[in-house]
Amino acid sequence: MHDPFPFPPPSLLVRLTTPLANALSLPTLSLHVHELLLATLVYHLICRYISPFLSARLFPRLYPDLSARTRLNWDVHVVSLVQSLVINTLALWVMWTDEERGRMGWEERVWGYTGAGGMIQGFAAGYFLWDLIMCAGNVAVFGWGLLAHAVAALVVFSLGFRPFVNFYGPTFILYELSSPFLNFHWFFDKLHMTGSRPQWYNGMFLLSSFFCCRLLWGTYQSIRVSQDVWAALHYDPLIRSSKAVFESEAGNVEIMRFAGDYPMPTWLAVVYLSSNVVLNTLNFYWFGKMIETIKKRFTESKDKKGGRKREDRDEGVMVEGLMDSSTLIAEIAEDEDMQYGGEDIMYDGEVEEKLKMKSSFLDGKSTIEVEKTEIRRRKG
Repeated sequence: MHDPFPFPPPSLLVRLTTPLANALSLPTLSLHVHELLLATLVYHLICRYISPFLSARLFPRLYPDLSARTRLNWDVHVVSLVQSLVINTLALWVMWTDEERGRMGWEERVWGYTGAGGMIQGFAAGYFLWDLIMCAGNVAVFGWGLLAHAVAALVVFSLGFRPFVNFYGPTFILYELSSPFLNFHWFFDKLHMTGSRPQWYNGMFLLSSFFCCRLLWGTYQSIRVSQDVWAALHYDPLIRSSKAVFESEAGNVEIMRFAGDYPMPTWLAVVYLSSNVVLNTLNFYWFGKMIETIKKRFTESKDKKGGRKREDRDEGVMVEGLMDSSTLIAEIAEDEDMQYGGEDIMYDGEVEEKLKMKSSFLDGKSTIEVEKTEIRRRKG
């Protein structure tokens, strides 16, 4: 199946990209570089301009008052939501309409190339390039872990331009089917709907989609790609064991036109398969953490409805009086949504007031006087 994107890559862009693509052994990169760069540009525009513009008008009493750190997180989640909806739709469409995929043997799945699969690789790599730029420029917000994840994701998806396991690009991008529900779960917290019925229903969809798409589907496809790569490592060019009918019978020379003499460097197999194992291990770990988080959300909500006052650090209840300033500062530093001045702090009333604090020095110890009778905060 040819690339269904309606616009071909500009010839000038192809000429500029070809030397880099050849140097990195990514010959199909120049065929999809326009899709990669377009995705990166669109996601930048959404994060920088479109999301702030729409969010401030849809949530005028909430979004403008968020801290700069939380607004950045909000805009990034908007991009993630848009990206997951777009890439999942494209991947499912390609898998449904590309008849050549059903006739591929392991050789075509490992070394073969289709324009439709390349388009998925291009749009996915464009998102991960944007993600890398965002994480690198905001390490203090997103941390080194997400930066490492962005690097690894970009590298793995870029391998599809060799081409290498181009067939599995749309397959593994379906991991993102759980991402819309994950983003909605985050937004429910910021919209002060923690423990609400909509968040409960969304949480059930989140757990179900994550379990089916990442644990069941992902593990099964990981086994399949491992079998194909293992076969490629032990490939004998004198024995054609796959359904390689495209070159002679179907005349579809483009599918294997970048295969060359069917090379399979050991390092390539090790890097790809080890990354796959790590990602699947993380999926099982994240699934357990997600269950804990959702249970905690609704346990806290139930306690709140029962009228019980929680004085532990997780709920963050402060009563009128004196509080050690070092303790409060430590809590502010650890919680992105508890900002000095009262940004994103929830009160029992509907109107959000500014947190009034007065510093003093008592018995040789710095303190902060909290003038509000009861102030509640919650972690994002």
